[in-house]
Amino acid sequence: MVVVIWEFTQIWNEFLFAATLTNTSSQPVTYALSQLAGGQAVSWNLPMAGAILAALPTLLVYVLLGRYFVRGLLAGSVKG
Repeated sequence: MVVVIWEFTQIWNEFLFAATLTNTSSQPVTYALSQLAGGQAVSWNLPMAGAILAALPTLLVYVLLGRYFVRGLLAGSVKG
């Protein structure tokens, strides 16, 4: 379960792949979020709302599956 949680987080936050290999019709939310802030005068309300929406799936996964994540991380650290 730890691997599933870890891989979900890594795939969700993949930025380099999105920046180099995708087109505008299939870009991930993290790359689209980076395109919101541009220029010299940034209206911060739109990027902040987008950041909350982009972080929501990862936050939900950690809240719902957090006990498995902690249990998996601690499984190899305790002897006997």
